Amino acid sequence: MHQKDWQKSSFSSSSGECIEVRTFDGVVEMRESDSESVIIRTTPVDFAKFLKDVKVGEFDHHAALWA
Repeated sequence: MHQKDWQKSSFSSSSGECIEVRTFDGVVEMRESDSESVIIRTTPVDFAKFLKDVKVGEFDHHAALWA
């Protein structure tokens, strides 16, 4: 898979505060739309594990800090 363009979630607000994702050169890259120079890179397998954990609520306690 090779995708040079960044993808935002359809749930992202128009304020520009969102996470963008792309695949490039065999890795998955993530960044915040307002901090484009900071990019996190990981393998597709590790990204899939991360998404699975997000979906089951593994990181929900971090969101509670902002509630």
